[in-house]
Amino acid sequence: MKKYLCEFLGTCVLVLFGCGVAALTNADIVATSLAFGLSIVALAYTIGNVSGCHVNPAVSFAMWVDKRISTKDFVGYVIAQVLGAVAGSGILALILNSTVTGDYKSFGLAANTFGELAGGNSITMLGALIVEIVLTFVFVLAVLGVTRDKKKDSVAPIVIGLTLVLVHLLGIHLTGTSVNPARSLAPALFMGGEYLEQAWVFIVGPLVGAAFAALAIFFIDLEGPIVIESAKEEMEIVVEDAKEEKKKNQNTNTTKKKTTRKTNTTARTRKKN
Repeated sequence: MKKYLCEFLGTCVLVLFGCGVAALTNADIVATSLAFGLSIVALAYTIGNVSGCHVNPAVSFAMWVDKRISTKDFVGYVIAQVLGAVAGSGILALILNSTVTGDYKSFGLAANTFGELAGGNSITMLGALIVEIVLTFVFVLAVLGVTRDKKKDSVAPIVIGLTLVLVHLLGIHLTGTSVNPARSLAPALFMGGEYLEQAWVFIVGPLVGAAFAALAIFFIDLEGPIVIESAKEEMEIVVEDAKEEKKKNQNTNTTKKKTTRKTNTTARTRKKN
């Protein structure tokens, strides 16, 4: 239960601060990128040792495909993440409603969009789907790669956070950058209408990108240093087992020789007698 609570709180904080900064700065590219990236760094160091700090259904999906979490945990994580994102958007809506305009819808809650709804730098539905697949692929690939090596545990949050900043720098003026179905669904639920109708792109895109990342990391690992290291460890175990077996055989032979000598000595003594 602690894991799910951490995922709920983590996703709530990510959406509140990331989408909050985007809404209040009119999606300023640097400010929004840093808000999402720094949120992940802070959260990873805070709750990472409990739940792994996925705070993203796409990341959890990739972890499930890569067989790092069970189906039960995957379902539990996704439910907690969606609820956390809704809570984050709800808190943000309350905050924005206390401003001069008093209407969170005028800020947009940083909902992801494409086409005419996106305004100035509009992108087509297919373009938005491709962007989200590519950006999520890069982000999740970094997550899977850096968390696979235990030696990188101390720097993993920074790598993941900076990668999230990177993908936001490209995607903000295209789709608003989702790479996280929960982060996209929650604002769309509050905005309703066309925002909710377009939400499927920002759910499907990240999940497809995450699946590709899991597949890529699988093939990379087939010839990667982790597999080689694992093979070395297995070889060392085999060698150690062989040494133990040899030692055991030597002890057995020594015991047999002693027993034989003792028997021969006993036999000679009997003959003399």
